[in-house]
Amino acid sequence: MNPLLTPFDTAPFSKIKNEHFKPAFLQAIEDARAEIDAITVNTAAPTFENTIEALEFSGQQLDRVSSVFFNLNSAETNEEIQKIAQEVSPLLSEFSNDITLNEALFKRIKSVYEQKDQLDLTVEQDTLLDKKYKSFSRNGANLPEDKKQRLREIDTELSKLKLKFGENVLAETNSFEMHLTDENDLDGLPEGEKEAAAQMAKSKNKEGWLVTLDYPSYIPFMKYAKNRELRKKLFLAFGSKAFHNNEFDNQENVLMIANLRHERAVLLGYPSHAHFVLEERMAETPDKVYVFLNELLVKAKPAAEREYKQLEDFAKELDGIDQLQKWDGSYYAEKLKQKLFDLDDEKLKPYFKLENVIAGVFKVAEKLFGLHFTEVFDIDTYHDEVKTYRVTDDKNNLVSLFYADFHPRAGKRGGAWMTSFKPQYVKDGENIRPHISNVCNFTRSTPSKPSLLTFNEVTTLFHEFGHGLHGMLANTTYPSLSGTSVYWDFVELPSQIMENWCYEKEALELFATHYETGETIPMELISKIKESATFHEGMATLRQLSFGFLDMSWHGADPSNIKDVKAHETKAFDGTQLYPDTIETCMSTAFSHIFQGGYSSGYYSYKWAEVLDADAFAYFKEKGIFNKEVATKFKEHVLSKGGTEKPMVLYKRFRGAEPKVEALLKRAGLL
Repeated sequence: MNPLLTPFDTAPFSKIKNEHFKPAFLQAIEDARAEIDAITVNTAAPTFENTIEALEFSGQQLDRVSSVFFNLNSAETNEEIQKIAQEVSPLLSEFSNDITLNEALFKRIKSVYEQKDQLDLTVEQDTLLDKKYKSFSRNGANLPEDKKQRLREIDTELSKLKLKFGENVLAETNSFEMHLTDENDLDGLPEGEKEAAAQMAKSKNKEGWLVTLDYPSYIPFMKYAKNRELRKKLFLAFGSKAFHNNEFDNQENVLMIANLRHERAVLLGYPSHAHFVLEERMAETPDKVYVFLNELLVKAKPAAEREYKQLEDFAKELDGIDQLQKWDGSYYAEKLKQKLFDLDDEKLKPYFKLENVIAGVFKVAEKLFGLHFTEVFDIDTYHDEVKTYRVTDDKNNLVSLFYADFHPRAGKRGGAWMTSFKPQYVKDGENIRPHISNVCNFTRSTPSKPSLLTFNEVTTLFHEFGHGLHGMLANTTYPSLSGTSVYWDFVELPSQIMENWCYEKEALELFATHYETGETIPMELISKIKESATFHEGMATLRQLSFGFLDMSWHGADPSNIKDVKAHETKAFDGTQLYPDTIETCMSTAFSHIFQGGYSSGYYSYKWAEVLDADAFAYFKEKGIFNKEVATKFKEHVLSKGGTEKPMVLYKRFRGAEPKVEALLKRAGLL
């Protein structure tokens, strides 16, 4: 019996074998098709219930199978799973097109849409109807047959290219390792980092130390290693992923993805892919995005140039460095930060034992939103490192199940993300609760030390947990409007606002205790964390803006004249670059956010959401960071509402006004 085709509540990971996936996809697609057919052959006149709701709740089995499979492909993949992904992605793309381009179905939807003013719908029903109609009209339902056919071809091709892009980045990440046998090469590295590198070498049956391109290995080396040549070697390897003219090269994939996206947009009547995407975003148009990015650029650039000059002078004074290079940035910034604030990660890490930080983020969620997390051991997981929690409210009602997976592995892509195995929705009077997961890549414990997080990793954990709360606290009727199913430039608000608590004394005192002595983090360290929060904020802002400009350069205009990926990128970065360019590296070929993930024409939204989060947190600061009234408003008007209404409507209901960019500039020290 195929475990994926038997009804399940929690994903039955231990029972699933790779050979179960493809038959499960095929069967679930067939069942979903039958559900669609039942809607289109219905002889009754189209109504909201028999058409829009019926469509909304169709294909649930397929959604579950997909979420289990694609989450594994991100967090615990292997060659076999990647091969299955290449086989099933075109099938899913084709099925999705079959629905969108189904004329009988669209006719029924259109019929309901045209009489919506007479239907007396709730706000959420109205949003769902609007979203369903647009998902058809924006994806080709009104096109003539030949153009529909071309749309199908483009979508199938894109689904394969995006997967291939991601596989190449993972392969390149895994294929590089810097094997060191002379301990002097590790000069400057803290003991814990050396130990982790030794452990990595041992795990691969090698003598000495191994440094890889995974963040927990790469970042500390770039930050602390004195050996400039080795930093350069590592930086160039990291920056040139999928840019080697080998079998894993992504240059051709980048050009094909950009051109196919543009062709698709034009086919649908839009000037560019960005015009198509932004129609369903708070930003609305590419022009508004450019105005937004440029407004921040004007404010951040003078600060960034001052910071860069200060860093140059410091490196010259310290080590006689004549020309600061990209592989010097983290190293000298860390040294300068220590000099200015007497603060480095090694002083902070002992206070951030992973287990304590997890307990801390749970405590913050309890104080703000009345949530309680209990670790449970009877839920099936895909790897023995995954922890599972039952999340309840003050009345012991189940709110959510929560999965947490915190360490790097060969089968896991880099970075950190939130995802779900089951959405929240209401059906037949029952509120079905969600199953939410956070996946990160933090340093593992070693024989002598537990997993100790850098402060940056602490904020990452809080960030992803914010996305998690958005999923866990969802309280809507329809799954496609639930949790994080919101406009893309709104989705980062719940995650980014959570990072603010990491800088507050009241919150830090809940969990930042020394892993050996149990001493609470001293006030002077908290003050230094706050003081140093805006350290190099100008340069950090410029870096984020450069990614936003690069994204828009690929998607905001016709890319067909772009022949050279690197040359195009260099031009896009013009105006945001401080360091000399390195010809060996290329960002685009490993820019997974926009070429594999969902951030194409949307990278600006990190900064956009920072404006929202700075403005929202200013409200908490004004009333108290654990103020129940403000927290309840945030929970009721933002976290629980998903995509049921326009984001600005929800935001204004919480805050009483539109957000002001000044809040961000003030917090960043850029005013």
